[in-house]
Amino acid sequence: MDFEMRRPKWVIMTYVVLLLLAVATALPNFLPSTIRSSLPDWATRQTVSLGLDLQGGAHLLLAVERDAYAHARLQELRETLASEMSAQKLEPAAIRTEGLTVSVPANEALVTKMRDVAAENIEPGQPGDFTVVMSDGTLRLALTEAGLDRGATDAADRSLEVIRHRVDQVGISEPVISRVGQDRILVQMPGVENPAQLRELLGSTAKMSFHMVASGPGPDVSMLDMRDGSGTIPVEDRVALSGDRLDRAASAFDPETGQPMVTFAFDRQGGTAFGQITATNIGQRFAIVLDGKVLTAPVIQTAIPGGQGRITGDFTAAEAQTLAVLLTSGALPASLEVIEERSVGAALGADSIKAGLIAGAVGLALVVAIMVGLYGGWGLLASAVLGVNVMLTLTALGLLGATLTLPGIAGIILCLGIAVDSNILIFSRIREETAKGATAIKALTQGYARAWSTILDANITTLLAMVLLFLFGAGAIRGFAVTMSLGIVISMFTAVVLMRMMMEALVRRRKPARLAIAPLIGGVPAPGAFSFMRRGRLALVVSAALSLGAVGALLVPGPNFGIDFTGGVQMVLRSDTSVPLSELRAAIAAGVPGDASLQAFSDPKEALIRVQGEAGQATVTAVEAAAAQAVPGAVFDQIDLVGPTISGELATTGLIALSLAVLAMLVYIWVRFEWHFAAGAIAVLFLDVTKTFGVIAVTGWEVNLTTIVALLTLIGYSVNDKVVVYDRIREHLRNDGDAPLADVIDRSLNQVLARCIFTSGTTLAALLPMAIWGGPAVAGFAWPMIAGVVIATASSLFVAGPILAWLAGRTPPHEAGQAPGAKRSAATSDVPGLHT
Repeated sequence: MDFEMRRPKWVIMTYVVLLLLAVATALPNFLPSTIRSSLPDWATRQTVSLGLDLQGGAHLLLAVERDAYAHARLQELRETLASEMSAQKLEPAAIRTEGLTVSVPANEALVTKMRDVAAENIEPGQPGDFTVVMSDGTLRLALTEAGLDRGATDAADRSLEVIRHRVDQVGISEPVISRVGQDRILVQMPGVENPAQLRELLGSTAKMSFHMVASGPGPDVSMLDMRDGSGTIPVEDRVALSGDRLDRAASAFDPETGQPMVTFAFDRQGGTAFGQITATNIGQRFAIVLDGKVLTAPVIQTAIPGGQGRITGDFTAAEAQTLAVLLTSGALPASLEVIEERSVGAALGADSIKAGLIAGAVGLALVVAIMVGLYGGWGLLASAVLGVNVMLTLTALGLLGATLTLPGIAGIILCLGIAVDSNILIFSRIREETAKGATAIKALTQGYARAWSTILDANITTLLAMVLLFLFGAGAIRGFAVTMSLGIVISMFTAVVLMRMMMEALVRRRKPARLAIAPLIGGVPAPGAFSFMRRGRLALVVSAALSLGAVGALLVPGPNFGIDFTGGVQMVLRSDTSVPLSELRAAIAAGVPGDASLQAFSDPKEALIRVQGEAGQATVTAVEAAAAQAVPGAVFDQIDLVGPTISGELATTGLIALSLAVLAMLVYIWVRFEWHFAAGAIAVLFLDVTKTFGVIAVTGWEVNLTTIVALLTLIGYSVNDKVVVYDRIREHLRNDGDAPLADVIDRSLNQVLARCIFTSGTTLAALLPMAIWGGPAVAGFAWPMIAGVVIATASSLFVAGPILAWLAGRTPPHEAGQAPGAKRSAATSDVPGLHT
């Protein structure tokens, strides 16, 4: 890459203006909300929105309940068949149901009619909703998977408007409601303080109907549960009046008792039918049924001609409001179940922001201290550019309309440590050129030129990992990938363009004879002469033994999987007083099904409740009821629900992402270097990842989505490290191909030794505050990363070289003289190859 030392003034002014605009755009993000609200809209339009984990709110992923939907479709098919049989004077009582199949003795006329029904609204070549088979005088109608899939997708589409109407009725500001996948709906609502009401509001089908109460069990009679849990009553299956005829509903208070109730009114047709039913059934009980449960079953005292009524019961004001909203919004076309929930209270969100700011400030201070200590005034200049880096990242997030989440803050903090790697590489190269006797201008030019390819290769490997994380992640995980990707690209710009311009300006102004980038104390250390290769065999044996031990730790005691992969519920309870753990544990054991556990925090007013395994809305409701019984007045700061479907998908996508990340690194290094380098990097990467997994297993750190994020980030970091080492080895092979490979590797490792230690030091400086002060969510990312960075740095110095030498020694003789890039470019065909 050609770096010009002189740039036109208009280019420099363009950079300055763009940077000032970017900084001005980012500044409102740091202002208090009170001041920000007083600014004009154009000044705050590009501020970064906070995610639900920072501002508080609820994230619910709903899916069409397939079993219930299949049952409903089977019932519809049975009714259609019965209707056609009645029209042909046949007896519907002979209909039988087994699984997803309806069968009945039939004639050819009925078979022909049902085939016509099956072909209705189906495009040519597409499978029908059900199959029609006639054999041995019996007609069999079987629902098809294609039809159920098509119907579930249609039901999810039609449910969107119903859900939007329900959310609007409650008055939630700026909700995000969107379709996801085949039969799912994502609902995100900031500021929600009562997720229990929200689950009931969104999960209830709200199919309301009115039935006469039977005298007792019998044919065409079902025993339905009372909503208040007082028992069951016999209700006629025949619908006397459908809830579709409801015109409006509202919550109110009973003027006689003062208790909350719901009033309703039918449309004209429904009002007439309601009047006729009440007039002809005086003295009989009339059941109001919602989603299979009896809300109330009053005795009809007199005819009600006005088409109006009321529903009374043991309602709270919130329950009455929810029921009124459900009835007003209409029924969902299919039952929806909450398969994933992530709810965070506003107080916990504020704590997360505070913890993130503290961790970021401490991390930045440590990085600045290291850079100034290592590079003096030039390190301070590079640290100042870090501030610009953060500003540009926030500006880019605002322009993209991205949301800043807690993992996103972790990404920004991590970028502070990784971003200076480019400066460390450049400074190291400049020091080498200065040591050769180059003038200040030449050292600056050659330093940037020699560092560029390494910077490009090293950052692309990390970007590849982030792209895969974005493709296979969701929600806050994608936020981390976006933030890290922007930070990496922007750091390349600030280090290669902005920092270079500033260094050029200072060199031209001061006109030094030599460009000495000296540390704050002492002089520039010369590369050592440590023999890494002499200890290479020992390093390989130790590394392999540690990896084998790590694999053993994965078997015994094994990883501690979190609910992201096992499924279950995790809830953080907070009380105004100390949580009575024994009473709460007893209440959970008595009322919560499944493998429930209770964990105390350092704060006695908080506790963590976890139920692993299959869990759903009922599990969350049971935990809330148990907590209300044992700790009155307690609230839940955080609720995480992961259903079995989602947990299986998360585990699968996590494995796919990790595998593709390794494959992507292999292909990239193979293309950019040679197969020896690619195979060596992947071998060392495998050793790094297994050791990190072993540390996670031995320490008992929870393995969840955050761990996968850490491992993917670590893969990018580890390969980044290996690229720096291999790039220096490749450079020496081109310049001195006749030297023994062991000597080339030793010389290269001694030259990059300082860079590897310095980069890992700044990265650890950014990670340690996150692990200590960042809170549980961020610490779950930081600790595995800390272990991985230490392991990756050690392997880059002690393992990568010996493995490369071993692979080169196994190269067939006819390939030994081939250049590391000869097969791709004639320009490098004279480069000596790898040999021992």
